[in-house]
Parts: sequence; C-alpha cells; structure tokens
Amino acid sequence: MNGDSSSLRARARLHAALGDPARLAIVDALTLGDASPGEIGRDLGMPTNLVAHHLKVLQDAGLLVRTRSEGDRRRTYLRLQPDALASLTPPPLQGAERVVFVCTHNSARSQLAAALWRDRVGGPVASAGTQPAARVHPRAVKVAHRHGLSIDATGTAHVDDVVHDGDLVIAVCDNAHEDLAGEVRPALHWSVPDPIRVNTDAAFEAAYTDLAGRIDRIAPLAQHAPSPT
Repeated sequence: MNGDSSSLRARARLHAALGDPARLAIVDALTLGDASPGEIGRDLGMPTNLVAHHLKVLQDAGLLVRTRSEGDRRRTYLRLQPDALASLTPPPLQGAERVVFVCTHNSARSQLAAALWRDRVGGPVASAGTQPAARVHPRAVKVAHRHGLSIDATGTAHVDDVVHDGDLVIAVCDNAHEDLAGEVRPALHWSVPDPIRVNTDAAFEAAYTDLAGRIDRIAPLAQHAPSPT
C-alpha cells in the first residue's frame, strides 16, 4: 500500500507541475530535443526569473534533469526524463525530405544515429560533421556491428557538403549545436556525451543506448509526419 501511495503522490506531483501553461510550453519545447534555460526563455519569450521558477518545479517533479555542456562549460542543458513522459503526447514532427544527424567529427555519434535511424525508422538519412575526421572511430564501427548495423568506416563528410534545403538537421553534439549558427541550424538538439573523450567500449555502448532510446521515442512521430509539399 505504501508503494501505491508513493506512486500516487509522484503522479499527482507530475500532473500539478504540468498544470501551468508556461510549464507545459517548456515541456513541449523540450520533448524532441534538449535546450539551455536561456534558449527556453528566448524561444518562449519568458523572463529569466520566471524560467528559473518553472524549471525548478519541473525538476522537483522529476520531469527534467540538467547536464553540463561539453562545449561551453558555463552552459547547462535541460533534458526531459522519458519515463516521466511516458503518458505525454509530444508535438508532431514536421515533415522533412531527409534527416541529417550532425556532430563535430562525424566519427561516432552522428554515424551511429544515422545507422539506427536507417534500421528502425527508414527513409532518407545522412550524417555529417562540423570538423569531420578522416575516418569513423573504430569503436563506433565495432558497437554498430555488435548491434547488427553497418557503418562505412571511410564515410565522413562536412555539413556544407551534405545538408541542403528540406533536411531536418539534428545535432547530437553540444559543440555542433553551439557552432551551427549560420544558414545550417539544427532543428533539434540531443545532448549526447562524446564517447571518444572516454574512449572505452562502455562509453560507445552508452552513446548507442542513448541514441537508440531517443530514436525509438521519435520514430512514431516521424512515421506520421506530413510529407513536404
């Protein structure tokens, strides 16, 4: 009975946190990608103090967590907790001709994301980097093969040579998200830790698991996205 009571209290706290229109707008904004508090305030036209208040309520309810940027260490990013969001319906994903995953070197996260998308969602997909390496990292190739996916070890590319109008660009790297401020701007940002920094099989497996979970959550939205006209 105690377990049931605790579950009811947690669910009630979740619903109470979402009972404010501003907090629901924040959840909608974070459903498909991560963002900093400043980006939330800018996108929603909300003053800093109000953003801080609403974020604390959402965090206390277990709806989001904060992570430190691997690029600009002064920044933090907000990430929704998928378990808490299981009963929430995210906003529809806009139709796109192709999905392009971008990270810095196009040697691990973006390659794994594209391979996962191709396998689990289907449709046109590509990957690119802001500073592409000469080759895909061997551990990225290894973890892909372990899960039955295929990655071309020599298939890295620069965003300028890959992205074109009509693409849905998803940054899977903090640095790429922060660097792409020109014509190519990510529509979504997934703050996935760089496995190359740690450079262990476990780190690459963790990146794969993170990306797989995100793609599984977005897949139903992508499958029902309207076709571009």
